[in-house]
Amino acid sequence: MASKRSKIEMSDAEIKEYLDSRKTMTIVSNGFNGYPHPMPMWFYVDDGGYLYCTTFRKSQKVENFRRNPKASLLIESGTEYAELKSVLIYAEAEIIDDVDVVLDTMVKITSKGRNLNADELGTAADGVRATAPKRIVIRFSPMKYITWDHSKLGGVY
Repeated sequence: MASKRSKIEMSDAEIKEYLDSRKTMTIVSNGFNGYPHPMPMWFYVDDGGYLYCTTFRKSQKVENFRRNPKASLLIESGTEYAELKSVLIYAEAEIIDDVDVVLDTMVKITSKGRNLNADELGTAADGVRATAPKRIVIRFSPMKYITWDHSKLGGVY
């Protein structure tokens, strides 16, 4: 008999679909004081499976990742136990300090889930251009996924 754990795991296709459907992930860096430093961030995933977010270059999470690139990423949903769905990703963080990459990332995050034409993408870029020089990109390389989707149990635990 299969374990309940195996019944609630998500397939690669389900993980991709879920990540593409969500806007916010909680990123956890290792704080200088020994405490985990969790922060909710908007994100997007590229075709290679890397996850991206932007933040101000002087933020605490950037300093934490410069010291220690290990990260935990949590994307979750559900208001009832039977709906609980999550993807936990253990990843390595890379800081990218390139204004063109920042601008591209910001446009991809703000337009996530929408199919924009060239004019709309240009408008989106214009809307974030002023803040891009103050920001950096954090690119996460996934090392391990842990997933669960309680809706697969059909209310039976």
